[in-house]
Amino acid sequence: MQIFGKFLTNFDMDYLNEHYIYISGDEDEKITVEDLENMLKKKRKNVCGTIFLYNPEHSPIGYKMSRFLRNDGFEGYGKFVPLNEDPTSYVINAGLKEHYRGKLVEIKYLFSYNRENIAPTPIIEEFDADLDKLTSGQLTRYDRNLNYIDVPNVRLSGKFVFFGMGSNYDRHHKAIIAYARALSAQVHKLDKDVVFIYDRNCDLEEAIEQAYFIHPYATGKMKEVRANAFKEVFKTLPPQVVRLN
Repeated sequence: MQIFGKFLTNFDMDYLNEHYIYISGDEDEKITVEDLENMLKKKRKNVCGTIFLYNPEHSPIGYKMSRFLRNDGFEGYGKFVPLNEDPTSYVINAGLKEHYRGKLVEIKYLFSYNRENIAPTPIIEEFDADLDKLTSGQLTRYDRNLNYIDVPNVRLSGKFVFFGMGSNYDRHHKAIIAYARALSAQVHKLDKDVVFIYDRNCDLEEAIEQAYFIHPYATGKMKEVRANAFKEVFKTLPPQVVRLN
């Protein structure tokens, strides 16, 4: 497994706006940034699908997680750089390696602001307020183009879409809930195999309508349960929706 990302910045904030995981053909196989860029010239052939998560918490190789990488001497903005491995990427790699070796999977985010432990914090309140302003000319706290998905014009790579951006939205954040639901509705209109993990808190139709999509990584006693559920999603071709018991 190798991870690559492209950071952009505005107003001393970092956003991870392009992110790919390469599912290695074997343990010793490595690709370069140049190889990645060549593969992306033929996305239809080389990108197997898209995974949606909540927000990134990533750092380039050689750096620790930072709220503003430029302060640590990072100068790689606007170009692909290798990223450090992380627990969620391990889960994704383990789930996809049976059928998608030698392929890229694209990772997209509900919010692209690169920040650890983002919820619960005042940042979420600011996101909620921003989303009410996106359709107007009002100034947003976070960059409207770098942080948020243009839902009606969302562009997807590969044959499948996995939703894993979460299931426990604060009921007071009505704009965030509407944003996640709009994304779910838009993607379901497209010609993709849409899959996710849900549980007994709702039925299949409710999960889709409410954007109730469980993240593939967890800590504690749910860690193995979630990882195995993600593997179950991608055990078949095409992948399948999985409900936790």
